[in-house]
Amino acid sequence: MTTQPDPHLSMVRDVEPRTPQGCEDCMRLGSPWVHLRLCLTCGHVGCCDSSPLQHARTHAASAEHPVVSSFEPGEDWRWCFVHDALV
Repeated sequence: MTTQPDPHLSMVRDVEPRTPQGCEDCMRLGSPWVHLRLCLTCGHVGCCDSSPLQHARTHAASAEHPVVSSFEPGEDWRWCFVHDALV
């Protein structure tokens, strides 16, 4: 059985991180984060679901940008929030 590629991969762009030093929203609020995620549509850097405010997931929902990659050194994976799956 062949699985179809995630249709949201069509939204992936060649992006530059807007705030490479950390979570854009946490830095503005003074909140801590655990791990970082990079929006592959616009370059928003948000914090992961283990972080208190889960800014990557919030951004994905509000901006309708569902695919992120890990923004952690040594990690190379992408996640679709719509399908809750690696892509």
